[in-house]
Amino acid sequence: MPNIKEVDSAVLIGSVAKKLKELKVAKPKYLDYVKTGAGRERVPDNPDFWYIRCASILRQTYLNGPIGISRLRIRYGTRKRHNVHKHHMFRSGGSNIKDAFAALEKLEYVKKGKAGRVVTPKGRSFLDRAAAEILKQGA
Repeated sequence: MPNIKEVDSAVLIGSVAKKLKELKVAKPKYLDYVKTGAGRERVPDNPDFWYIRCASILRQTYLNGPIGISRLRIRYGTRKRHNVHKHHMFRSGGSNIKDAFAALEKLEYVKKGKAGRVVTPKGRSFLDRAAAEILKQGA
């Protein structure tokens, strides 16, 4: 059975995000009004940002698990632009990552472990089925 390493990450995340939207993953109310980190200038423009971020976090947990919020804050961080002095790395906000983990835990795709969050067998099969569908459509 194919796994997620065999498909393009952008295509996989888009496909999984659509499925999470169909499953009606709970979107936090504050997400339309806040930035995702100190290095950002505006709130996300994409109306499906929440589902894309949840899919991306699920993929990162599959590949790099056990993983915690701190490592994902670095992963989704950015360099802030300054006019006079050098650019510096700013971490992403942690609340949207924490809420994404909570939503994925409610679906039983992710669970807490001693060293961080890990993908459950249900989450692993969800991602592998999505990868199989993508490979089937491409072939």
